[in-house]
This record gives sequence, C-alpha cells and structure tokens, in this order.
Amino acid sequence: MTSLGAETIFTFAGFRAPNTLLATLLVDAVMLLLVLVVRRRIALVPGRFLQVVESVVGYLRTTVDQVAGARSAMIFPWVGVFFIYIVINNLMGLFPGFGSVGFYRPGEDGAVHLVPILRAATSDLNTTLALAIVSVFATHVLAIRSTGVGDYLKRFFALNPIFLFVGLLEIVQELTKFISFSFRLFGNVSGGEIVLSTVARMFAFILPVPFLALEILVGVVQAAVFALLTMAFMAILTEKSHH
Repeated sequence: MTSLGAETIFTFAGFRAPNTLLATLLVDAVMLLLVLVVRRRIALVPGRFLQVVESVVGYLRTTVDQVAGARSAMIFPWVGVFFIYIVINNLMGLFPGFGSVGFYRPGEDGAVHLVPILRAATSDLNTTLALAIVSVFATHVLAIRSTGVGDYLKRFFALNPIFLFVGLLEIVQELTKFISFSFRLFGNVSGGEIVLSTVARMFAFILPVPFLALEILVGVVQAAVFALLTMAFMAILTEKSHH
C-alpha cells in the first residue's frame, strides 16, 4: 500500500534524505534545463514547443494583469514559478518509475514493503506546507513593500472596535491559508497516487489509463489553483486599504 509519508532513502551525517527530496532535486534540474532550452529556441517564428510555453506564460500574465493591474510586475514572477514548479512535480510523479522502482525494506509491522527511490514531492505534506509558507510570507512582504508598514498594520489593527474585530478575523484568515494551501495540494496528489496504485494492482492494463488521464488533469488544475489563489491574495493585500 502507498505510504502517506515520504520514505527515507539514505541518511548522511544525521541528515535524512527522503525520496521526495530526490524528486525535488530532479524537478529543479528539469526546470533549469527547460529555461536553457527556451532561451536557445527563442525566435521570431516559434516552434510548437515554444508556442506551448508562450501560451501558458501569456495566459498567466494576462490573468495577473487583469487582476493586479499596475502591481502585476511584482506578482507575476511568483505566480509563474509556483505554477511551473507544482505542475512539473505533479506530472513527473505520473512517469514510469515514480513509485514503482525502488527496493524492499521491512516495515514496522514486520512485513516487507517497497520503498520507491522517487516520489512526487507534492505528495509529501512537508513540501506542500513549505510551499504554503513561502506563498503566505511572500504575500505579506509584497504587501509591506507596496502599501508601507503603516497601511499594512492598519489592515489588521485599529482603535475602532469594529475594525479591530475585522482585523482579527483577517489574521485568522491568514493563518488558515497554511492549512488550505498545503492540505488541498497534498490531499489531491497523494489521493491520486493511492487510487492509481490500487487500480494498477487490480488491473495492470487498459483500465488504469482513464485514471491516469484524470490525474494529469488534476495535476494541472491543482497547480493552477495554487498559483491563482496566490495571485488573488497578493493582489488583495498589496492594494492599499481604506477604512
């Protein structure tokens, strides 16, 4: 059965290297390679690969421009990086070898379990929580840079009891973002892994194909949801509040 937590591949000097970390390093290498390939293929008449890249980037940039307006220049890089990083993680987790190539190790229950060498990083709650922390922290940093410290604090604190209560609700809302961001992505990706693993054990051919197609769609949608929610929160907090 697929484990909900990342499995340790090796330890070095007390440092634990899980399979999701190895997958993250692989995704980082793929992203760097993608940047180099796109830079070398830039032309007046783009090929099919570059057309796909331009379509994705163009859609994200247009969406950010429509929502954030003049603030889109500082918000778009975050939205683009989140989407590209998460979608590559989600889709690479569906490649042959992820979750199926590894070694056997005795578990705590005494049974022998397969420990995959590579596993989608977004199926690890540690990774999705880290992404949520970066998203929320970057949002507040951009808010301070855009509105100033004084206006930023007025959003959460005020002498008026009604505005103070509203500000406290906003603080609670900011804290819930860590849970909603991390568990939404983690739940969808890890749940998809369990479904695919179960179906593949029951029927090795043909039947897993529709589920695989569904997981591809889910992987793209979840990456878009994370990136666009980050965009929306950044656009809201970087706009000067008016009490």
